[in-house]
Amino acid sequence: MSLSSTGSPDTTSRRRRPAEHAQDSSSEHDPLLGYSNEQAHDRLCGAQHADSSTSSSQHSLYSATKCTAACACPSHHACEDSWEESQNKKTIRAENEVEANKLVNNYRFGFRKWKSHVTERPFEGRSDVVKELYSELNVIKPHSGPGHFITCGNLAYVLLFGWWVSLAYFLVGTLMFITVTGVPYGKLCWKLCCYFLWPFGNPIHEMGNTLRRCCERAPDCECSMEAEEDNSPFLLPSPTEVPVPEMPDRPLRTPYWRRFATYVWLLLGYPPLVVVHSLACFISWILVFTIPVFKMNARTLGVILLLPPEDVSISAGSQRKHQGYETRALLCCYHAANWYYYKYTIDGINVFAANLLPLVIVALVTGYIDRENKYASSDVKFTIAIGSIIPLSYYIGMGIASISAQSNFAVGAVVNATFGSITELTFYITALLRGHQKANTCLEEVVKAALTGTLLGCILFIPGICMIIGGLRHSEQRFNSRSAGVSCALLFISIGGVFAPTLFSKAYGNLVCDSCTNSSGANSTSNSSGPFVCHNCHYDLSNGTLFHNHVQPLVYTVCALLPVAYIIGLLFTLKTHSHIYNIHVGEVQGMNHSNESHLTVSGHHGTVVHWSRWRSLVILILATVLTSACADLATEHIQPILSQPNISQYFIGVTVLAMVPEIPEIVNGIQFALQNNISLSLEVGSCIAVQVCMLQIPILVLFNAFYDVGFVLIFSDQHLWASIFSVILVNYIFMDGKCDYFQGTALVVVYLILLAQYYFAPSPAGC
Repeated sequence: MSLSSTGSPDTTSRRRRPAEHAQDSSSEHDPLLGYSNEQAHDRLCGAQHADSSTSSSQHSLYSATKCTAACACPSHHACEDSWEESQNKKTIRAENEVEANKLVNNYRFGFRKWKSHVTERPFEGRSDVVKELYSELNVIKPHSGPGHFITCGNLAYVLLFGWWVSLAYFLVGTLMFITVTGVPYGKLCWKLCCYFLWPFGNPIHEMGNTLRRCCERAPDCECSMEAEEDNSPFLLPSPTEVPVPEMPDRPLRTPYWRRFATYVWLLLGYPPLVVVHSLACFISWILVFTIPVFKMNARTLGVILLLPPEDVSISAGSQRKHQGYETRALLCCYHAANWYYYKYTIDGINVFAANLLPLVIVALVTGYIDRENKYASSDVKFTIAIGSIIPLSYYIGMGIASISAQSNFAVGAVVNATFGSITELTFYITALLRGHQKANTCLEEVVKAALTGTLLGCILFIPGICMIIGGLRHSEQRFNSRSAGVSCALLFISIGGVFAPTLFSKAYGNLVCDSCTNSSGANSTSNSSGPFVCHNCHYDLSNGTLFHNHVQPLVYTVCALLPVAYIIGLLFTLKTHSHIYNIHVGEVQGMNHSNESHLTVSGHHGTVVHWSRWRSLVILILATVLTSACADLATEHIQPILSQPNISQYFIGVTVLAMVPEIPEIVNGIQFALQNNISLSLEVGSCIAVQVCMLQIPILVLFNAFYDVGFVLIFSDQHLWASIFSVILVNYIFMDGKCDYFQGTALVVVYLILLAQYYFAPSPAGC
């Protein structure tokens, strides 16, 4: 992999686009991923354009950069080929080489596409919006006035939190006044009662020695020690206090931990407030977008309530009282909610995935302890077990991306092949084992429906929803048609191989029906003639030699050829024809461009990774074990779900069981599409679909060969034709190398039509 620096000498000869095309042009790119078509054209043809009156249409923008007769290319066709190749050239820009490795792995066939960062990003270079997400609410900012804080989020705070937190402080303050010795804490609680009803823009300070003496000597005055007006925009959170000599005629203050009132407060007043603030913290953290309320309550509980009451000063506004070295800002909140908290991460893990992680514990406790369903029904246990697979899938994806980014290509390929499909395989094998133990053939049909549902979701729904969401922000998005063509070819091979035994059995199998009647209503055993109506017909493979001598050898042959085709695809896209992707790494901080022609990760040049390789491996193994346990619970309690009279078992398999484990991949694809990187969004679905056919299904067949669980690679007609039609449709959509929200809508509508068919389909045999 070559490295290219953006500071090349030919920058002065590059034609610049008009500013009005900056947003609509198809070359708009992700901050971490970009390429310039004009630069590539100038390098190919040596043209220097000075005309700035480019047409506003996107077609004109691209046609203006096509090679003309003035180009220095040998022929028109050679120039066109070079131009098309330059269209696919991408330059990856990352903060460090580990992050660059992860971005390059996203374009490698067979590697999981991952959007989240695997390293800590430099906080200084991040936007003000992101910096505010991670602030500690102890910085005072200038604002236009009290009306600035009247927002929907702040009003919702009063209804959700403010009134009952204030009521709790009023009651605790009253209790402190009753104790007499806790009067100072009672006054503080009543002040905080008013504060928490509307805390926005009202800072809380910790007073210094001089200011506190002023308040003690003149308690009736407003002690503000006003200094000269400070025009600095922020009040530093922790200034150093200037030592002031003690007054000789005044006794020293009793230390905080030697006061009787302190212990009265800690025994009577503080515990109920711990409960109140803990509840507020829990609710605000679960809601995610109200994390500022969580920070405010946590800081109050851990800092403010443990200070001497005379050291806490609450201002009625964000005016700069208690200036200079006399105070320290403890808390100042301006907004109770922030939409951008969906980006909030904890040690590299998105906050939504972190919030769902306790579901794993709940699923294990309710599933393995409450065996008699006294406290939770089977429906509830199934729902919790399926939901707990979502965060575990996210942790598995993060672990795979971390190990791959910090290792060489061989290790990354092995990790992706080993753990890339572990979530789905764990569920499928667990369901087959439980169905074999209980002689329930319905679970086998559910597994086949889940396999087909994963194919349909990855071929239709994931690309479709990414095209829709990305197309709403970008009018038209372009992608690498050659790489998409390789993925479509592999999809055709996959679908053809997986459904070849099904087509073979339909061509040579015996059609058996449960009952047949003629038009007169006589039974099929009578000698009456005429047309017959048959019910519950299927191809019988259990009798005769067709299955054992013909179908089963075909299944083994196909399952041996599909992994070979997968390996050939790896060699083609990663080794012999890697120029299809043509990925270059540039502007990687801390990398030695003069000495290295490829990426190395030794030392990381001071880069701080969220998860080390050993930590990632431990998390991968632990998440795999927990996924197995949750899958076991889901299959144990799935029977009440399958017994629903109005819902087909096919529908449950192709929706819930197929798409819930893929939710992290759907989120990644949508994030790529929003950043105008639709190529990776399409590769997300194609990569999963290819792995289902070329890896997961052969592994299931191999498992059945060693431990017979009754899994036969024969699908129903609906699975067969739905999958074939979906591959043909998506291949047609991907032909021109560009997409918009209309094409995405077409894919999603077709997907919903197929789901409607599964919803109204009759139950499969054995269910």
